[in-house]
Amino acid sequence: MQPTRDRVRAPVLPVCAALGLLAGVLTKAADESGLRWAADLGSYPAAWVLAVALLGRAAPTVRAAAIRSAVSFAAMSVAYHAWAALVLGFGRNRLLVAWLLLSATVVPAVAAAVQWATRRPGPLPGALLAGAAGIVLAGGAVLADAAVHPVQAVADVVVAAVLVAVLPCAGRTRLWALVLVAPATWPAGRGLAVLAVLLG
Repeated sequence: MQPTRDRVRAPVLPVCAALGLLAGVLTKAADESGLRWAADLGSYPAAWVLAVALLGRAAPTVRAAAIRSAVSFAAMSVAYHAWAALVLGFGRNRLLVAWLLLSATVVPAVAAAVQWATRRPGPLPGALLAGAAGIVLAGGAVLADAAVHPVQAVADVVVAAVLVAVLPCAGRTRLWALVLVAPATWPAGRGLAVLAVLLG
């Protein structure tokens, strides 16, 4: 019985890597498309937080969530910068190292937190999901310049709603996440500001 289960699970990491590679290429294509809304979707954190959260939610364990998200995000980072360098001729970019470091630290931590929080009731799981939604809102267009980036502003609100109202299994967790999302947005914004300085 165990070998059969292993065979079923074995392709998961290659699939995560393949999805990451595809996401990286599509994101770079969106950047160069000349369409503001498409470039926004790849540049603001909403899509990436949602992708990491969905990987975490779908994983059977915290460890699996961390590994799958790390593999996918690392593959995305490599594909994005490789496409820019090899296809578009932009040359090497030192930011690849920074994104790979994020893939090994922040990204698996968020995925693991989502995996844990979406399966449990109470204020702490709600706070973790509110924090993820806070990253989306603080780093997005909805609080900054929604009139100039209307598509992204809508995407920010939709992703934040999915994080706090759709992904949790328990009603108490949803309630806590909804209550805490506004207070969580400010510290999330401070963290993103620090991250921007480090990446800059």
